[in-house]
Amino acid sequence: MGTTAAPLGTATRAGAASALAAVAGSYADIVLENLATPYPFAAQHVAASDEERRLPRELHPAFHTSFDWHSCVHIHALGVMLLQHGVEAGRDASLRRALGGNLTAEKLAAEAEYLQAHPTWERPYGWAWLVRLAATCSASTDEEIRGWGRALEPAVDVVAALVTEWTAKADWPVRHGLHTNSAFSLGLLLDGFEALGRTEAAAACRHTALAWFGEDTGWPGEWELSGQDFLSAGLSEADLMRRLLPPKAFAGWFEAFLPGLAAGARLLQPLGVSDETDGYMVHLHGLNLSRAGALGRILPALEAGGASEAAEALRPALEPLLDAGLAAVVTREFMASHWLATYAWDALLSVAEPSR
Repeated sequence: MGTTAAPLGTATRAGAASALAAVAGSYADIVLENLATPYPFAAQHVAASDEERRLPRELHPAFHTSFDWHSCVHIHALGVMLLQHGVEAGRDASLRRALGGNLTAEKLAAEAEYLQAHPTWERPYGWAWLVRLAATCSASTDEEIRGWGRALEPAVDVVAALVTEWTAKADWPVRHGLHTNSAFSLGLLLDGFEALGRTEAAAACRHTALAWFGEDTGWPGEWELSGQDFLSAGLSEADLMRRLLPPKAFAGWFEAFLPGLAAGARLLQPLGVSDETDGYMVHLHGLNLSRAGALGRILPALEAGGASEAAEALRPALEPLLDAGLAAVVTREFMASHWLATYAWDALLSVAEPSR
């Protein structure tokens, strides 16, 4: 695939839009390569008998590539977003064949059955990306893509029920920067359920988020980084609260949550990766991108709420974080290429279309 330098000026709407156009073709190639790469695959299946020791494609007929189930789900979401954005005709046709071959009613029914039979599996991160995929398909004006959204409805039904049950009994959130982080997934779930008209599940997400995070203050931003985070626990929480509170209320919440945040804070610094073959170390490339995406969404809310000092501290960090992450996306190293492009595209969209 070669390499692509980070686009310049990505912190502005115009710059991010230009970057989206610049990387769409190479990201489409990443999607296609991922969907054609069945191994290595990190199977998380807990077998109850010898008979359950089946191949990934047998357990997960729709989502059995891209290293693991959740990455396969969100690489499908990226593929749909690229179709929506527009790529050249050959790539468009290839994406439609690859995505359409997986997003069939029969294969997705099997995925729904698996989720139903394993109610804590992929909670909450895989659930969140599946709902994001369904919402992305259903929002399309393209009838083929909308058909994929209809085929996803049984799986969304299962996830909506599981989310409602989980949020009713979980007393505490998970606050680290890995897949089980509660704030990040609740944000995706809330967006997706609202877009899909799943009002009961959306209400459960909203109620739980406010109960878990609404009174938080004094987040220790200097401490949150671990050596394998790909999410900023603090910024993921702030991004969730942005969805829940009016701008002025959110601005007040944010200033209490990260009091005295200054430009150059550790929370806002780009990070490098010493060994991109290490699947956990390479998470830090994703941390640059997920931080940038969160900032792209948080900044307009802070500005609308009058939190000018907080916005001034955050704004200089956006472009360095985004460009550091973008520079790592197009790579031959599968530990990076199976997932980073989704986060890069999402971060660029968040700057180019902050109101989405």
